[in-house]
Amino acid sequence: MTGPVILCRIDPTQNMARFYRIQMRPTLFGGVTLIREWGRIGQAGTCRQDQYDTAEAARSALDVMRRSKLGRGYIIQKP
Repeated sequence: MTGPVILCRIDPTQNMARFYRIQMRPTLFGGVTLIREWGRIGQAGTCRQDQYDTAEAARSALDVMRRSKLGRGYIIQKP
């Protein structure tokens, strides 16, 4: 599949330090799970898992989420 996409948004003037992580994982039955985790940096985040029938559908959803977060001021964190 693909490694995780990790986005962060830090703005000290607003006391904001957030992260958003998106990752694709294969399922046992041939589908793909898109795992999203978000929250405040340094704290436990909220996690959501969405099931997709194909890797292409999951990749498309991942790209839409990534573009949405980049439009809101998040930046891609390099490993």
